[in-house]
Amino acid sequence: MKYLDEYRDPVLARKLVAEIHRVVTRPWTLMEVCGGQTHTIVKQGIDEALPAGVRMIHGPGCPVCVTPLEQVDKALAIAVRPDVVFTSYGDMLRVPGSTTDLLALKARGADVRIVYSPLDALRIAVANPDRQVVFFAVGFETTAPANAMAVAEAARRGVDNFSVLVSHVLVPPAMTALLESPNNQVQAFLAAGHVCAVMGWTEYEPIAARYHVPIIVTGFEPLDLLEGILMAVRQLEEGRAEVENQYARAVRREGVPLAQRQIFEVFEVGERKWRGVGEIPRSGYRLRDPYARFDAERRFDVGEIRTNEHPACVAGAILTGEKVPLDCTAYGTLCSPQRPLGAPMVSSEGTCAAFYAAGRGLGVTRTPLPVTPLVQVASLPARGAEGTP
Repeated sequence: MKYLDEYRDPVLARKLVAEIHRVVTRPWTLMEVCGGQTHTIVKQGIDEALPAGVRMIHGPGCPVCVTPLEQVDKALAIAVRPDVVFTSYGDMLRVPGSTTDLLALKARGADVRIVYSPLDALRIAVANPDRQVVFFAVGFETTAPANAMAVAEAARRGVDNFSVLVSHVLVPPAMTALLESPNNQVQAFLAAGHVCAVMGWTEYEPIAARYHVPIIVTGFEPLDLLEGILMAVRQLEEGRAEVENQYARAVRREGVPLAQRQIFEVFEVGERKWRGVGEIPRSGYRLRDPYARFDAERRFDVGEIRTNEHPACVAGAILTGEKVPLDCTAYGTLCSPQRPLGAPMVSSEGTCAAFYAAGRGLGVTRTPLPVTPLVQVASLPARGAEGTP
């Protein structure tokens, strides 16, 4: 597939690693804010191939993982109702709430269904007018256009037995919260390419300027990430702090205005709680008043939910990059993909799941990317002109 094999070329990977080693003269700490990037970094051993002192720490880049426990418990309270068909993407089904998860409810008879699009949920609602159909609207800005479109379509068609449990979170406010934390270690960010594909990167420019932190819009393949790291450390070494676009084959500065208009027709920005992080001002979407009748929280009156996190789970510290999974005493023992204590071990984008899948800390021997002593990196496959997919 074009733009896939080319960005997994081991020869170019070694050259990029060598160039990173050549450029770096001091320790630096970088954070990627995307669970897909985390999995590539850990699986390919990119973090292990970096120069001594250059660290990758893994941020709150998994939307499933940062969905607050209260929201999961609200989903459980709604899904257990006999008049409800509860729909969700599959990665939310095993995220533990205070007492159980959606998959366990399904096994006990609740009508919980996996869908691949919010429009699938809307079709179920049209086909079952005597049932209440709820879609768990989880995600960063990436999934917001489709969720907004489903709500707008339900309003247009008068499908009043459809509603959404909204748990959308926004990346720029989370980055700001991390930079303002007294425990902040981040000196540069790799921004999530798929979020920027929708929203562009203008929101990141004031963050880079105010906090003097380089932000590199980065893709998800090994060469994308290595080039993004190289661009970040070059800025750090030169004392620059700008937004740069490594992912030029997919991302434009302005994003996709049509998708943004769809989002802001249906949603408005408001406060949102992040699992393990707490409440971040203006960091999430909520339904605008004209669409409030499609709000599942209001429809089923589940506004007040008390939660109970497992005491052995340190998901919050992992999501903010303060700890890695190997710092958790439950990792690989009490907590595993088969019996997870927290969302980072469940989700396909979770940091704990990434470490476990790569055998980190489990006695699995692996070889990191070798370093080739080259002075100058060869050219990458053409990324296209700025803004050209």
